[in-house]
Formats: sequence, C-alpha cells, structure tokens
Amino acid sequence: MGKRPRTRLPQAGPTRGPAGCLSGRARRRCTGSSSNRRRAAATTAPKAGNRCRTRSARHISPAVTQADLQQTICRKGGYTKTIRPPASITEREKRLNAASYGYTGRLGNAEYDHLISLELGGDPNDPRNLWVEEPDPGHRTHGGVNNKKDPVEAQVHAAVCSGKVTLAAAQKAIATDWTTALHKLGLS
Repeated sequence: MGKRPRTRLPQAGPTRGPAGCLSGRARRRCTGSSSNRRRAAATTAPKAGNRCRTRSARHISPAVTQADLQQTICRKGGYTKTIRPPASITEREKRLNAASYGYTGRLGNAEYDHLISLELGGDPNDPRNLWVEEPDPGHRTHGGVNNKKDPVEAQVHAAVCSGKVTLAAAQKAIATDWTTALHKLGLS
C-alpha cells in the first residue's frame, strides 16, 4: 500500500468568511460591529465551526457534474461511501485541524465536516473543504455528532437529484450560508 500524501492544513492568520455568510444581527453575533469584523478578519485565525470565519473555498469534486448526476451523487446504492476517506485517516486530520483552529471542545461531539458535502459533490480530500464543526447549541456531551446542517444537505441533495435545483446553485447556497440554503433555493 502506498502512503497517502500528507494533508496541508490551514495556517493561522488572516482569513475571511464566505461572502454573505450571515447577515445583520447574526453576523454581528459572530464578529461584532462592522469595524470589529474588518479588524477580526485582518487579525484573527478562524474559529472552528464559526460560519463567519470558515474558509470561503468552494472546493468541488471534478468527478461530479450536472451531466453525470445519475452516475455519481444520485446513483442508486449511494455515492459518498465509495469516496469517503476512512476514519483511520480523518481522525488524525480532525485532531490537527481542530488544533489549527484553536478548537478545544470534545472532538467526539464535533464533526469533521465538508463545507460542500460529499452528497453535493464536495471534494472529499481537500483540506480547504474540511473543518471541525462544533456541536449545535443544546447538544448533550457524549451524545455523538449533533449537526443541524446534515438534514439541510439531505433535502438539497434530494432536490438536485429530482431536478428541482441545479448542482451549481445547490453548491453555492450551501457554501455561502447553509442556514438560508433552503429558502434561497425555494425549498422551504
């Protein structure tokens, strides 16, 4: 067996969140006033799970296109299990990624998540598409992963596979702000 290429993790330093990641009051909760946002974007490292500071990269798999949906993400029998890296690799990457973001919470409660999910054609191995996502508020310790993003991704995936939404529109909506994706795509 060959060695897997070493994964490059994000470096601490100036980063910006996705354009339009949040708006109004929700954006201020993440970063404070507009002047604080500019200062924070220029001086702080990203925080794990903070939508305002998640890398804005839209890293999609070149193997998934609108023309081949039925052979990839929409095929019977599943697609993601055939491309998902094994836990023996992702657990180490998750620990390193959490450390690079300064995440100190319990890793068993956090998810090593793809900004653009595999079921929507996200790149499975690009570290710029991966981040440690904190558990949602109200999550019980030792309760496993609790993530409100997953059902949104599943609903958007179903809409892409049924032809209600294009793949590109779905990827953009999820990468921009998954909390508003259903509304932006006309699915709520």
